[in-house]
Amino acid sequence: MSRISSHRMLGILGAAVLAVASVGAIAAPASARSTASQQGGSTAGSVQKNVKDVCGKVPAGYARCFAEIRTDIAAKPKHAAGADAATAPAGFGPADLHAAYKLPTTGGANQTVAIVDAGDDATAEADLAVYRSTYGLPPCTTANGCFHKVNQRGAASPLPPDVGWGVEIALDLDMVSAACPQCKILLVEADDAQGAYLAASVDEAVALGANEVSNSYGIQESSLTPGDAAHYTHPGTAILASSGDSGYGIPSEPAVFSSVVSVGGTSLTKDTSVRGWSESAWSGAGSGCSAWVDKPAWQSDANCPGRMTSDVSAVADPETGLAVYTVSEGAPGWIVVGGTSASSPFLAGVIALGGHPAKFANASAFYGAAAKAGLFDVVGGGNGLFQDCGGDYQCTAVAGYDGPTGNGTPNGLSAF
Repeated sequence: MSRISSHRMLGILGAAVLAVASVGAIAAPASARSTASQQGGSTAGSVQKNVKDVCGKVPAGYARCFAEIRTDIAAKPKHAAGADAATAPAGFGPADLHAAYKLPTTGGANQTVAIVDAGDDATAEADLAVYRSTYGLPPCTTANGCFHKVNQRGAASPLPPDVGWGVEIALDLDMVSAACPQCKILLVEADDAQGAYLAASVDEAVALGANEVSNSYGIQESSLTPGDAAHYTHPGTAILASSGDSGYGIPSEPAVFSSVVSVGGTSLTKDTSVRGWSESAWSGAGSGCSAWVDKPAWQSDANCPGRMTSDVSAVADPETGLAVYTVSEGAPGWIVVGGTSASSPFLAGVIALGGHPAKFANASAFYGAAAKAGLFDVVGGGNGLFQDCGGDYQCTAVAGYDGPTGNGTPNGLSAF
């Protein structure tokens, strides 16, 4: 059996196992990460020793969030805006990201970006205020109509219990803010991390008028995956999802749906080039060839007969991570966070900056010739940590399209 057909069979067999009960992902413990690509766990804990998964093991039918915390950088307390560099937050802030991706600082005032997460983060609005004030971003509060937090039925109360996604929620809010400071933000909190509840929350976000919806979680695809697609299909609204943090292997939903922009991840570094920055594929960025979702007409990569993830990407490597403020348990103050949980909400904000969400009923716009000038083609690195693809584009960042980074990262707004 050829390498590609073998991988296709791996996807079918792996998904079939999960289909016995329901869709679900089991995250491997750090001591058993050698098979993480099959189990839906993150590679970060074993390959990047100073990184911790925000979301750990989950039962069948539940989603994992994809945020990764740096554990070798001590949390810093809140400090005043304009404080000296010695007390400033570690990790990239909004100015870094706008410089790296050549983004304007204004735009998106008529856009509402929704983030869908599980459980309540009681301090979400207060933490967001610290992030935005520290970086000189305009306030985004319930009082001024910029921030809105609801449960999965669209009501302000009762809110669900805390299920440990506080760092994920803070990361999502901060990344939307970093990309699009003038955007309104809608936080929809699912009752818990069950896939059905998260899917219902996406439907509710769209019903409440969101222009873009970011989903920083995933459930390993299975035979049940096609039946979930309707909840992530909303023409007129851009639906984005993280491709995952387990490297190359079986893709996850919702990123695998053809109606979703699947967002991969890169390592981002300042340098002395003309751009001033360089990128390579992040080793943990998810990519894979679907066994259950047909290949969309606009995707033409040669070695995957099904839907291939990802479509586009941005910084996700915790080693080149983002500054995030949260007082969630275990992570007080300023921390450094990564994972494709960062790249999805950031790109949702970039699409909002562009102001054309209806352009992204699917990811086809990123595959046209006109999009190339608006994307940095990421070449170098790969994500074949536990499952090698022999240097194929499916797990290696090559010129043009590849699995870990898709068609590239933002180079201004012309592709958006």
